[in-house]
Amino acid sequence: MGANSSNISDLSENEYLKRLSGTESISENDPFWNQLLSFSFTTPTNSAELKLLEEATVSVCKSLVENNPRTGNLGALIKVFLSRTKELKISAECQNHLFIWQAHNALFLISCLLKVFISQMPEEEMQLHFTYEEKSPVTYQADSEDLIEELLCCLIKLIIDIPLLDITYGISLEAVSTLVVFLSCQLFHKEILRQSISHKYLMHGQCLPYTSRLVKTLLYNFIRQEKRPPPGTHIFEQQSDGGGLLYGLASGVATGLWTVFTLGGVGSKPAPHQEQSSPLASQSLLLLLVLANLTDAPDTPNPYRQAIMSFKNTQDSTAFPSSNPHAFQINFNSLYTALCEQQKSDQATLLLYMLLHQNSNVRTYMLARTDMENLILKNITWYSERVLTEISLGSLLILVVIRTIQYNMTRTRDKYLHTNCLAALANMSAQFRSLHQYAAQRIISYTCRHLRRYVSVLDKLYFPHSHCSTLQHCFSTLSDNGEELLSLTCSHILRSYASSLFSLLSKKHNKVLEQATQSLRGSLSSDDVPLPDYAQDLNVIEEVIRMMLEIINSCLTNSLHHNPNLVYALLYKRDLFEQFRTHPSFQDIMQNIDLVITFFSSRLQQAGAELSVERVLEIIKQGAVALPKDRLRKFPELKFKYVEEEQPEEFFIPYVWSLVYNSAVALYWNPQDIQLFTMDSG
Repeated sequence: MGANSSNISDLSENEYLKRLSGTESISENDPFWNQLLSFSFTTPTNSAELKLLEEATVSVCKSLVENNPRTGNLGALIKVFLSRTKELKISAECQNHLFIWQAHNALFLISCLLKVFISQMPEEEMQLHFTYEEKSPVTYQADSEDLIEELLCCLIKLIIDIPLLDITYGISLEAVSTLVVFLSCQLFHKEILRQSISHKYLMHGQCLPYTSRLVKTLLYNFIRQEKRPPPGTHIFEQQSDGGGLLYGLASGVATGLWTVFTLGGVGSKPAPHQEQSSPLASQSLLLLLVLANLTDAPDTPNPYRQAIMSFKNTQDSTAFPSSNPHAFQINFNSLYTALCEQQKSDQATLLLYMLLHQNSNVRTYMLARTDMENLILKNITWYSERVLTEISLGSLLILVVIRTIQYNMTRTRDKYLHTNCLAALANMSAQFRSLHQYAAQRIISYTCRHLRRYVSVLDKLYFPHSHCSTLQHCFSTLSDNGEELLSLTCSHILRSYASSLFSLLSKKHNKVLEQATQSLRGSLSSDDVPLPDYAQDLNVIEEVIRMMLEIINSCLTNSLHHNPNLVYALLYKRDLFEQFRTHPSFQDIMQNIDLVITFFSSRLQQAGAELSVERVLEIIKQGAVALPKDRLRKFPELKFKYVEEEQPEEFFIPYVWSLVYNSAVALYWNPQDIQLFTMDSG
């Protein structure tokens, strides 16, 4: 670093970095800083150079950690940066490239040093490095401890005050990145931090009045999706002796060092197109998510979350509540457009979730939109199971939710995802209209899949030791009380006997199930041995079946005449549904389904054999009008309300930081240092 161009391999021996991290105390007025901040880099071309850059940076930081208590050079560097930012706004207006460029370089150095300091030491120890005075490792002035707060305030004001131009794009991005770095202490703790330096300075004192402006600016950065200035836009010409300023923001720091730390990351990274187009928008969104998910301070609710919960549309002229000092206004149409266009990223989807769940103004606005279909991908080529044409948004949503439930049941087995997906389908069921034939088919086929699986699990659970191949022998030896069922086994339950099994189970269903489980436990010879998956899955499968039957029943009861495709699919699988009419857990909900099957089957029989699909649908539509509505038993409307867990931060904070770890531009953390989540989850 310095006035001449530097290669990555030269960093550990760079004279300016060695002096910065050495034993000599450097005054903030020393000409050294002008020389240090005129550094240049060669863009890395391979992973070896990336690794070398990190190793070189770590070695410099270790030296600085050791010597800074006696030199105070970190504090001096920060003060140099703070003094230069006072003129940044004027420099931007006057197109002062050199001044902005050196301020950016100073901030980049601070960010790199902070990242290593934060990852390698406790917050209390790191804070001391901001308070040491020159050659006085144990004393400091009373006001020197506010250097961190002054730096944070400066970064926030830089983000909200400096106009976004080609020459300021780099330093604006670096300011956002440095705030992310400052908050990254959470990455190095397994537990959720509830009291930290970030709480102390961001929720109190000088930073607090800027809360709403910071949130608003970050949102507008996301909305505008300003592209990175093209390389070469602001290059300082190299002098013949090689001693001049060798690169500008865009070609040097922006595409060189940003690329270094981005490519150096571990895990899945965002697509190159997204990364190259608008890094400031991407980084601003990540910072916004981090701020919004900070835990409340002991005496203060998170002001950034309050700001997100309460902002209004620019067209809303109602007064702000006096109880919330962090409210502001933003253009909802622009926000909606950006959300629609950016739903390809997890972080944009999380922002949408937060706004819908926490901000009633945004939720009301979006529910009133007539183009909600724009919130999904504009094409559905990713749905590879079959070609879908002329499908409504509602039918597509049903397909996606069902496939999500199916994936969860077989792969992730997340009970919250399972419950929420079923609840979402249930809430929609009474309003199903003109279901696409494939959506109707998937509702029925998914239910049938679990009906068959349920019978299979019963087979294994109730008949674990039998060698007979049918139930005929089993049922011929059973008494009325069904106790012998526990000692009999069967490898296959034939469909023709399923209804007889359910009729038997209805007499002592709970007792039989409990005793069968105990019997199975006994055969495992140890209470420490878990039950097989099929035994543990029985209640889950039964719950899924019950919910799916309720969803089908709700649709038939409320909008039978609107959904001939659902009736068609139900009739196609009627044999399997008929077997469950006597099951003790499903008898009540099966009444309407059985009535519909019987009613329409009769009409189809009257119409004769070998009916075409079109003719069957025509008969169903005619029958839907003729079926007396009072014959269908009324059930309470399915209505589930989404409620977050009492401590949602236990999920959201690790999730948000996994997004930062995988998606942040120009930032890299050693995966071996991460404590908040495992690399598989990150």
